[in-house]
Amino acid sequence: MTNLRSSSPAPALGESDAQALDALDPAALERRLLRQAEAAWQLAREVHPALPRPRIWFDLRGRSAGQAHYQRGGLRFNRTLLQGNRQAFIDEIVPHEMAHWLVFHLEEGARARPHGREWKTVMRNLYGLAPVVTHRFDVARASPAPYLYRCRCETLHRFTGRRHSQALKGTRYRCRHCRAPLSFAHRETPQ
Repeated sequence: MTNLRSSSPAPALGESDAQALDALDPAALERRLLRQAEAAWQLAREVHPALPRPRIWFDLRGRSAGQAHYQRGGLRFNRTLLQGNRQAFIDEIVPHEMAHWLVFHLEEGARARPHGREWKTVMRNLYGLAPVVTHRFDVARASPAPYLYRCRCETLHRFTGRRHSQALKGTRYRCRHCRAPLSFAHRETPQ
């Protein structure tokens, strides 16, 4: 059984080869992510042998890279962000989500904070990674926001199609800086 109190000097799952990942077609890349998830799960089972194998889906959309979905019994990944951030996804996002999966299935896991002490301990001491909560991926393709709104301070605000639709139906939005109501300026055309 792995001792979660000892720190790992290097990533426990190793570091992927960026050039090899770049050469993969989308289907092969998803298979590679599935292999990494399997390796992360096997490592987690050294700590918690009864840990159920999570199902894996590539149906997450928007700005989130991954999500541990306990009700569905698995992990969700954003296919669009995977394509543009291959190495970070394999090396960081998969262990990040598997750490959530492990913590949730521990005895008191359902009450643990999502990025709390237990999750950080798993990230550092089991996977040998810094417990980084958010990614810094370019989400423009994954979550397009072509609707531009302005306020009194002339700050440009980008709205998704959903938020723009809500504004058209009467939902009021305000600038976080000047607190003035936002008004539609124009729709940005794709280049």
